[in-house]
Amino acid sequence: MKLQVHSIHFDADSKLVEFIQKKVDKLETFYDRVVDGEVFLRINNEGIENKTVEIRVKVPGSQLFAKEQAKSFEAATDMATEALRNQIKKFKEKSY
Repeated sequence: MKLQVHSIHFDADSKLVEFIQKKVDKLETFYDRVVDGEVFLRINNEGIENKTVEIRVKVPGSQLFAKEQAKSFEAATDMATEALRNQIKKFKEKSY
């Protein structure tokens, strides 16, 4: 899947980008008509759980979105992809 990763006000290292790409690619096992996706990574200044991951995935006729915060980008990515997986399942049920 074509995925754009935007890190806001910092540079994400290649390992993090690869990790995110693998996680989002797994969403295609649940729905093979995912067109593309965008990921926004942000570091907030307050609190321990200051890493925010926003994932927007385009599917035919709709967009699915998840936003999660955690102590690390990896943990936030896990939670966001899990939320998207649930949204994809519901989207498939509605469209069939």
